[in-house]
Amino acid sequence: MRTSLDIPDPLFRHLKARAALEGSTLRDLVLSLLQRGLNSNPAANVADLAADLPSIRLGSPMALSEEALNNANLSALADE
Repeated sequence: MRTSLDIPDPLFRHLKARAALEGSTLRDLVLSLLQRGLNSNPAANVADLAADLPSIRLGSPMALSEEALNNANLSALADE
């Protein structure tokens, strides 16, 4: 089936160059990438991303009363 896609110029140039490096046609490269993306496990991809993110411990959370939770007080806390 034929379709039209609007691909940004930088991405198109990247795809075209990659296809040339691989000795493939643009059509075959795009079909291969689409098939690979559709066959991948999205849950595993999210888990891989989460595992790579840095984690920083800042200590225990601050205990704030409900009265302290207003824009002025929170802004002052952020400035400290």
